[in-house]
Amino acid sequence: MNILEKTDFKNLGEKYIGKVRDVYSQRDKVIMISSDRYSAFDRNLALIPCKGQVLTQVSRFWFENTKDIVPNHVIEFPDPNVVVGKKCKVIMIEMVVRGYITGVTGTSLWTLYQNGQRHFGDFMLPDGMSKNQKLDQPVLTPTTKDKDHDRPLTTADVLRDNIVSKELWEKMMDVSLKLFKRGQEIALQHGLILVDTKYEMGLDENGVLTLVDEIHTPDSSRYWQKDSYQARIDQGLEPENFDKEFLRLWFKDNCDPYKDEKLPEAPAEMVAELSRRYIKICEQITGEVFQMETGDIVHRIENNLKKYNI
Repeated sequence: MNILEKTDFKNLGEKYIGKVRDVYSQRDKVIMISSDRYSAFDRNLALIPCKGQVLTQVSRFWFENTKDIVPNHVIEFPDPNVVVGKKCKVIMIEMVVRGYITGVTGTSLWTLYQNGQRHFGDFMLPDGMSKNQKLDQPVLTPTTKDKDHDRPLTTADVLRDNIVSKELWEKMMDVSLKLFKRGQEIALQHGLILVDTKYEMGLDENGVLTLVDEIHTPDSSRYWQKDSYQARIDQGLEPENFDKEFLRLWFKDNCDPYKDEKLPEAPAEMVAELSRRYIKICEQITGEVFQMETGDIVHRIENNLKKYNI
């Protein structure tokens, strides 16, 4: 099966390499190419067939289904792995929206709650909540967009530090909650619970708030299966989720991914299983049969982007 590890196009503009995407910047647009890279521990662990195509196709579905709420940066999708977007001035805040109290990391809502925190700046949670419980209403837990370490933000922080104006901040909060509400509604129609997600926003050339990057992908969002949720909660089990962590955990068990110079190769059967899961979640979200692209992916992308050569 063909995979896309990286690109190196000379005529598309200045190149920036992200964890998953290769981004080419031009005067008024950006060309975002989603690779099949699977990253964790601040390094690439494996290449997962079709992952880049899934991320692009899922974003395409959600951009189309939310453009009445807020303009997005999309100019076109010239290739299954590529979105060409308007160049925007990115706002250095990640708009994280949560509909459930869950998570295992040190900064997750459930971990902080377990440790006794009840006041989260812009909202309070009552005593007696259980892990994976639905919140009375979705909450915003924004963070800074730092290269090294994201820092939690409250409305007071944003306004005190003058990161954005009060008017723009209120607009960002309103748009984020409306996007999440739409996401939850459509996901439920497809048998999924949209648990939490993050949005990135910018200002276009006219200063209009614009949704950028990706939206509601399995990399930026947490999804649970709707039909089994309540029964599993009643049995004290974790919800049935889209799980991509199993490969990350395998690396953690088989090496020191932070310190080892060379990592072991990911087991082929685990790579194949993760690819299958990405394709399955894409089909469930979009309601369409996944059309797997074959052939030379780099050559195909190069051909499809010829008109953007500079």
